[in-house]
Order: sequence, then C-alpha cells, then structure tokens
Amino acid sequence: MGTETEYGVLAPALPNANATVLSSQVVNAYAASVRAGLGNLSGTRWDYTDEAPLNDARGYTVPRTAADPTQLTDAPPVLDAEQIAMEGGGPSALYGEQEDNSVLMNMVLGNGARLYVDHAHPEYSSPETTNPHDAVLWDKAGDAVVLTAMRHIARTPGFAPVHLYKNNTDNKGVSYGAHENYLVPRSVPFTRLVAGLLPFFVSRQVICGSGRVGIGTSNQRQGYQLSQRADFFETEVGLETTIRRPIINTRDEPHAVAEKYRRLHVIIGDANLSEVSALLKMGTTSAVLSLIEDAAAPQIELRDPVGALQAISHDPTLTALVELKDGRSVTGLDLQEMYLEAAATHARREGGADAATEDILSRWTSVVGTLKRDPMAASAQVDWVAKLRLLQAYRDRDGLAWNDARLNLIDLQYSDMRPEKGLYYRLAARGQMERILTDEQIAAAVAEPPDDTRAYFRGRCITRFPAEVIGASWDSIIFELPSRRRLQRIPTREPLRGTRELTGELFDVSADAEDFVARLLTGPEPTVAP
Repeated sequence: MGTETEYGVLAPALPNANATVLSSQVVNAYAASVRAGLGNLSGTRWDYTDEAPLNDARGYTVPRTAADPTQLTDAPPVLDAEQIAMEGGGPSALYGEQEDNSVLMNMVLGNGARLYVDHAHPEYSSPETTNPHDAVLWDKAGDAVVLTAMRHIARTPGFAPVHLYKNNTDNKGVSYGAHENYLVPRSVPFTRLVAGLLPFFVSRQVICGSGRVGIGTSNQRQGYQLSQRADFFETEVGLETTIRRPIINTRDEPHAVAEKYRRLHVIIGDANLSEVSALLKMGTTSAVLSLIEDAAAPQIELRDPVGALQAISHDPTLTALVELKDGRSVTGLDLQEMYLEAAATHARREGGADAATEDILSRWTSVVGTLKRDPMAASAQVDWVAKLRLLQAYRDRDGLAWNDARLNLIDLQYSDMRPEKGLYYRLAARGQMERILTDEQIAAAVAEPPDDTRAYFRGRCITRFPAEVIGASWDSIIFELPSRRRLQRIPTREPLRGTRELTGELFDVSADAEDFVARLLTGPEPTVAP
C-alpha cells in the first residue's frame, strides 16, 4: 500500500503566479537541497514506459482521443522557456544546476518515493509499504520532503517564498487529490470490490475526514463539513480522477505483474495531518479489502451513494440518516460499525489478528465509540474534529458566522506545512494531537526506503549508484553502464521482491554499478524480477 499527496501551492507575493511553475520550483528546490556530492541523485528521471492510465478495470481501454487531457499521466509534464521566464525563473540556483540546463519536473528519491509536478501541484508518491503504520510513516516523510523544499526556496535569492498546504481544495471550485493505492489479487472480481467498498468509502470520512469550511464545490452555502473532497464526487464508478469524479476509480494500471495483481487506486480520501486519522484511513481500508477477498464483507447497498456521501459529510453532528436499498435508514457511524463488526468477527474466525491488525481494530473501535458518545471528544485523533474545535472557539469568542472570511483563513492555516505556522503542528506541539510516530522516525524515512518491498531496491540503487541510474519507475530501474552499448533495464514488477533480505548483501558486496548489475543478472536466482 502507499499514498499520493498533491499539495496546495501558493506564493503570496505573486498572486498571479503560474502554479505549474511554482510546483516545479518545489521539485527543483528539493533536488538542489540534496545535490551536493550525490551526483545524479537529484535528477533521476521518471521512466514512463510502463504507464497505462487509460486501461479500465471493467475490461476496456479508453482511446487517447476520447480521454480528458488530465488523464494522460503517461507523458511527462513540460514547461516552456516563456513560462519560466514570466515567473523570474531561467538559469538560477533552482533551475540552472541540471547538466542540460533543463527544468526538473520529476525525481525519484533515495527512500523509493517519487516527487513530481502533477496537474499544477507538487505531488509526493510514497514508496510501497506492507502495513498501515509504515504507509503513514512514509507519507509523513513526504511532508518533511516538501518542507525542505519550501525552506530552500525561501532562502534562495530572487525567488518569492512558496507555501504548501496539505489540503484538498482552494474553496473556489478546484479540488486536488490525496490518493491511496492497495495491491489486491487480480482473482477478486472488480464488481465485488465495488459492492464491498461503496458503503465503506461513503462513511469512512467520519473517522478520517479533514474538515472543511463551506458547503458545495465553490462554497455556495455556509457551514462546516467532515470532508474536503465529498462535494467534488459526481458518480459511483468511473475512470476519471479530475472530472466526473467517481467514488470507485477503475484505473487498471497495476504497476506490478498484471496477471497476478490489481492496484486499487483510491481517490476519495482527504489528506490527513492527524497520524491517527491517517492510520485509520489506511488500516480500515486494508481490513475491508481482506473481508472482500474472503467474501466476508457486509452486504449493504445504498440507495444513492453520491447523495449519501455528501449528506454524511454535511452533518458534523453525525446524526444524518441515509437510506439503504432494503428500506433501512442508517448513519455514517452505523455503517462504520457494520464494517468494524465484520472485520472483528473475521479476525476471530481466522484464529486471531496479527499485532498490526489488532491495533487497527482497537483504534477503530475506540474512535467510533468516542464519536458516538461525543464527537468533540475525538479532537486528539480526528482531523475534522480538531479543526472544528478550533473554529468553534473563534466563532464563540468573536460571534462569527460560518461565511466569515476569517474562518476560511483558519481552515487553510490548519494545513500549512510550516510547523511554526500550521495550526495542526501547533496543536501537536502542545500535546493536543495524538502522535504515533516520532520526529526521528520521520527524518529517517526521508532518507531510507522500507526494507520489505521493492522500494528498498529502488532507493538503494539511486543512493548507491546515482551516476549510473538514469531512469526509474515503480516497474523498473534503468542503468547506463560504460561496458554496455545499450541501456540495461532491470524489471521490478513483483512488489515483494527486491527487499533488504533478498538484495541487501548484494549492495554491500558489489564494488560498483558494473559489478552490481553483473552479479544481479548472473546470480543463482532472480532477486528482483518475477
């Protein structure tokens, strides 16, 4: 499993700035911050060879001519010289240090992650992990990465400071994503995934929504809601991610052995700052996927999933009722309890849960129970509650209506990535947000990849052989070696190969990249490719 976070981007001194240029500044600033002595580490290009964003899990491929341009993520983003010049870019401390004087729009990091420009936002895609705790850890590493980039831009002469926000909407009609990815067996019918996940995703926001001031895509009505993203979804199932957004996304791009795996691309979640909310988001979804794989998921059908999604989001009292096809009316918390009970029963039936699953079930039970008793009592765990508590304090003190612009500023400031400015970070520093990670763990995850997936192989290749690795993706590493006339592509289609256990010694004993590739290709058994 892993996450993808598109950060909101703003340069207060440049109100009309091109967002794509600002996003490229973030990527180039981070590259510059790690460049010293590391050769090509700061510029390992993304390999688009195996990208296939128009394959649909329902059994067909959308023609490129019929696709929205935002769906064509298999082509690298490009900035022209005029765009850069208009923003005061050009050869500089950020843009001018590439060997070919080009603007870097993609880079692969030493922790196995990807930092790039996506739809006019800087995006961090975490490395692959095998459990929810690690997924949150390497997601938080992304927050540290972009903070480093912000700091670098701020101290670079000639560049206006760029501020990043871990939120999902500009409150002017634009939404950007915080996606999740889960590896599931290809053998599980996609229709079963849809049936099992729809009611869960509709209700999951009660435990992991990030909260938002305003109702409607463009703040048409005043009020407060649980989710930043709920109002931007229009249909139940579909391929698009930026238009006609579906609750269940059908992109069939496994980034793995296609015959064996499916990558479930989840676009409905909010970006979380609360570590507990983030853990529950990933952990409960993983538990529900296990239920679906074993045909043990609750049999629930909503009469109007999109309408239910928004009705639940629009009611911070958590009492809004949504209708099931069997005639019953239930709350979002009721739906979560149904899935929680099924997950707990399934764990008992299987002989007990492992420690990670037991932790998720315990936290899930605790948070749902707290929300049922008194939603505001969950402010240390749940983002939307923590934000609402802050906002309500200002409303009570100053008599503010929900359409007061000051509340929108507080909403935005909650997600500011600067620890000295972001309200989430201020709360955490005061002990008012529950932490599950230490700052030292997050700092280590910025530099080191997970041990137990192919991300270890990717990250170690980039840090160990930065001059010879000229391209990388989830599916492969590309070496350029003096002794070989052609580029050497090493496939990494099996996510559970390339681990420290399988390849760590190989990195340690190899004298250089030539030696490493020779040993890798002539060893007794493949340690990366299937």
